[in-house]
Amino acid sequence: MCYTILMNTSMFDDGPVVQSARIIYTASAFAKANTIHLQEIGELKAIKPHASYRENLDSYLFFLVLEGSGKVHFEKKDFFLTKGDCAFLDCRQPYFHQTDADDLWRLKWAHFYGSNMNGIYDKYLQRGGLPCFTSQRPWEYQSLLDKLHAIAASDLYIRDMKIYEKLTALLCLLMEESWNPSARSPRTRANSRCEIQSVKDYIDQHYTEKISLDGLAQIFYINKFHLTRVFKMNYGISINSYIQQLRITQAKRLLRFSDLPIQAVALECGIDDANYFSRMFKKIEDVSPGEFRRMWKKE
Repeated sequence: MCYTILMNTSMFDDGPVVQSARIIYTASAFAKANTIHLQEIGELKAIKPHASYRENLDSYLFFLVLEGSGKVHFEKKDFFLTKGDCAFLDCRQPYFHQTDADDLWRLKWAHFYGSNMNGIYDKYLQRGGLPCFTSQRPWEYQSLLDKLHAIAASDLYIRDMKIYEKLTALLCLLMEESWNPSARSPRTRANSRCEIQSVKDYIDQHYTEKISLDGLAQIFYINKFHLTRVFKMNYGISINSYIQQLRITQAKRLLRFSDLPIQAVALECGIDDANYFSRMFKKIEDVSPGEFRRMWKKE
């Protein structure tokens, strides 16, 4: 059972300072144990200047500025936000946000959590994501928050799974925008993408052969350190990890749909040491190649 509470006005010690419509949401035990789940969602309009302080919450906060402007203080830095800007904060850390006194803001927000959120947020930061940023697609965030609010207010039997779907879409959108686009001009981004796409196409065609960074650098006349940085910047994965991913995928295909011995499978994937292949396969798939084949070929 999930419970929702609708609140129209938030009260502070000095009286009402915002008008808000929020849903405080209690997810099911199943959702808390197995999904990213909603804790609270809403919209507010500041009536007078105020600040909100939080810390030590097992929660992550996303909010979008619909109107007005304000400031977020997070990890000893000040971020100034205006219409179309977003914040994505780890609420285990202390933070506060406050509206501008002369330009009172209106926000949509969601608090959510899950056992895997810490790792997801770390990945967001690794990809260059910022606690506060200017979105290129604010309407998409607004649409997702509106849909989340509607689902949370509904009596759908699969409400928690629908919420999980929308929160995952929200995180995907955040990941897509996490390259800190203000750090590079559109021309630079286009050039980087163009030059690295040919490298990726080459790897896709030749991953069963021996490929090295030095070799790729020679083929494409690119400094290998620049190549490494730009590839990960565009695809979110290192070149070596991408090659490994392709080889393991091919190995799984051959183990399931051929009767080739393990050593031959390794060679077909570009690995001439069957023992190394088996160790790498088990590290990634948690089972040996032989066990993987037996699991998938059971009658």
